[in-house]
Amino acid sequence: MPMTLTRPVLAAALGAALVLPAALSTPALAKSSGAERTLKMVDTDKDGTIDLAEAQAAGGKVFDAAEKDKDGTVDAKELKGRVSKKDLKAADSDSDGTLDRKEYLALVESRFKAADPDGDGKLDAKELKTPAGRSLLQLLK
Repeated sequence: MPMTLTRPVLAAALGAALVLPAALSTPALAKSSGAERTLKMVDTDKDGTIDLAEAQAAGGKVFDAAEKDKDGTVDAKELKGRVSKKDLKAADSDSDGTLDRKEYLALVESRFKAADPDGDGKLDAKELKTPAGRSLLQLLK
C-alpha cells in the first residue's frame, strides 16, 4: 500500500520540480521574446537587424495609427505612454504640446542612435534589449 501512495506524491514532486523553473523564467523569456518579436516585425529585409530606414518606417506606421483625430499631430493621450512628458517636451521642437510626424521620426532617429553604441547603423536583438533599445522599441510597437 505505501508504494501506491508514494508514486503519486513522487510524480507530483517531480512535476513541480520540472514546472517551477520554467515558471520562474517566464518573465525573462517574455521580455526577450518581445524584443525579438518586434525585431522580426520591423526587420523587413530579414537580415536579423533593424536599420534606421526600417525603424523610421515602423515609427511612421505607429504615428499614423496613434494619430486618431487626424490633425497631423499626436499628443500624450494618443501616444499612450510611449513617450514620457519630459521626452515629449524635448522632442516638441515647435513647443505646441504635440509631435508632428517629422518630430516623431526625429525622436525615433535619436533613440535609434542611442541604441547603436557601436555606430554600425544596425540594431541586433542584443542592442534592442538594452535600456536605449527598449526605449526605441516603445516608439515602434
